[in-house]
Amino acid sequence: MRTDLKQPVGGEEKKPYVPSDVIKAKNSLFSWCIHGEIPMGSERMEMRKRQMSVQQELAAGGTAPTQQDQPSQANPRGSNACCFCWCCCCSCSWNEDRDERNRKASYDVKEGTSDCEDCPKPTLEEVRTWGQSFDKLMCCPAGRNSFRQFLRTEFSEENMLFWLACEEFSKETNKSVIEEKARLIYEDYISILSPKEVSLDSRVREVINRNMPEPTLHTFDDAQLQIYTLMQRDSYPRYLNSPAYKNLFNTLSEQSPES
Repeated sequence: MRTDLKQPVGGEEKKPYVPSDVIKAKNSLFSWCIHGEIPMGSERMEMRKRQMSVQQELAAGGTAPTQQDQPSQANPRGSNACCFCWCCCCSCSWNEDRDERNRKASYDVKEGTSDCEDCPKPTLEEVRTWGQSFDKLMCCPAGRNSFRQFLRTEFSEENMLFWLACEEFSKETNKSVIEEKARLIYEDYISILSPKEVSLDSRVREVINRNMPEPTLHTFDDAQLQIYTLMQRDSYPRYLNSPAYKNLFNTLSEQSPES
């Protein structure tokens, strides 16, 4: 017999407290769902649709990353998670001084390591290897800078920013800093209210939501791998055919003594 249908004895049932800003956000989200998609630029909307299509192909092909900590069928949403954001089902008091903590943490990899990472000018051989392998492109700071600038033109720079944030996050050792940075990453790239939200499938989001109350260095592993695969399959081929890559390659070819 379901105990949740029983009426409490001795008074009315107390409803859980939900902060007013969360209520307003939910109402806005409900309104968006009724009238259509969340408003955004047409180019960015097309990019998000294409990314979602790639994610569906990955899921259908069984190539999405796996996670041992799968949600159980008896409770598929987890005890503290919901479809809105993980903090809706628990205390949101830490949001009150979030701006102050953001200034202290100066995270988001310094907003994606400022405009670019510190690195020397790429050589012709390095640029040539970028066209051979996405792994070689991402292993090279100059390659990441060039690819990130291309993603910016496609309104999908948040994918690179999220990947870089996860790379920096994985190097942290202090537990309190891990928890703080995990929440900042969630707010910046996972929350559906963030303008820099990355495209993740529901399974990966569910795992993150359930792990956020006690985040670890592995909280975003599946999400980072999924975004890496998304960039490799969706954006990387277009980058190799873009004027940005071709012009860089041709310029270095003309400057090379070999030519």
